[in-house]
Amino acid sequence: MNSLIFAMSNPEAAEGGNPFMMFVPIILIFVVFYFILIRPQQKKQKEHMKLLSELKKGDKVITNGGIYGTVVDAKDHIVVLRIAEEVKIEVVKNAIATVVEKKGE
Repeated sequence: MNSLIFAMSNPEAAEGGNPFMMFVPIILIFVVFYFILIRPQQKKQKEHMKLLSELKKGDKVITNGGIYGTVVDAKDHIVVLRIAEEVKIEVVKNAIATVVEKKGE
């Protein structure tokens, strides 16, 4: 009886099978993570860096902190915003969340 059960069993299952097949689900998970999470985030970051590099005087922007202002001066890493009459603040360029209105539009 034992020999019949042994003969019907899968010999590869007893040996552990192909080691590569054990890694296929893990590889598929990494591929899915790349296309669903990593790639879109990299694309969004690239678009944000392009937006920051195109900042110029007169653009109306919103910062990550929710401050709405107009660009007065854009330097290498610092942007000077006018948030009210006679009120100017300096923020780090990376703190600009979005451009609301480009100058001339």
